[in-house]
Amino acid sequence: MDMPIPRMRLLKEAAAEIKQLDPETAVTPYYIRQLAIEGKVKSVMAGRKRLINLDDLLNYLSFSQETQPGEIHGIRKIV
Repeated sequence: MDMPIPRMRLLKEAAAEIKQLDPETAVTPYYIRQLAIEGKVKSVMAGRKRLINLDDLLNYLSFSQETQPGEIHGIRKIV
């Protein structure tokens, strides 16, 4: 069974790869860190460093909209 190995990058490396794809990007390592902490992008702690799944990050940035699936804004009725 062949399992593809995810492309894992450190925060600064992930930001550098995005910068290479789009030199005018406003995405920073801090923003990527926040996405990982909030669970919006898959990541793994390796000691004190956080490894970011680059494919998941690029997918999130490609399909990022006003509201992500599962997000609810406003007041919800409690049943």
